[in-house]
Amino acid sequence: MSKRLTAMLVCAAAFSLAGCAQPWQRFQPGEDQSALVQRLGPPREIYDLPNGGKRLMWPTQPMGEVTTAADIDAAGKVVNVRQVLQANEFYRAQIGQWTKRDVLVNFGRPEETSYFPLMKREVWTYRYQEDNVWYLLYNFYFDDNGILRLTQKTPDPLHEPDRGDRMF
Repeated sequence: MSKRLTAMLVCAAAFSLAGCAQPWQRFQPGEDQSALVQRLGPPREIYDLPNGGKRLMWPTQPMGEVTTAADIDAAGKVVNVRQVLQANEFYRAQIGQWTKRDVLVNFGRPEETSYFPLMKREVWTYRYQEDNVWYLLYNFYFDDNGILRLTQKTPDPLHEPDRGDRMF
């Protein structure tokens, strides 16, 4: 299949999906948690929240760029449902204050973890799409005490074009 035809098919698919409601847009505050689970299936991750509620998560990591998160109050009612792997959510992370637990509860399990011994930093990486255009990785760097010390976004090599056919 030609590159041009492939590009046209991808664009057509994107436009047709643009009109579809995303999973996090189909719910209203106050709905029962069971309605959410019935429509999205069992959550893959569940975290306790300080107010006695729970955060339910449906991640698409390691290859996907979306994690649907639902905050449920202590009575089992939906407080909100949103996509958490996005820039405005990541930018809430507070350097020097957030811990690994804070990042875990807010974004779920990372796509990848690694350790850089010279920096003495553990890095958690999340795949996401910024502004529905750029495929990026968002990295959280933790010190040996588990405190967030740095964040960074980088291009996602999974979506980088094949550079083998270019001449430099």
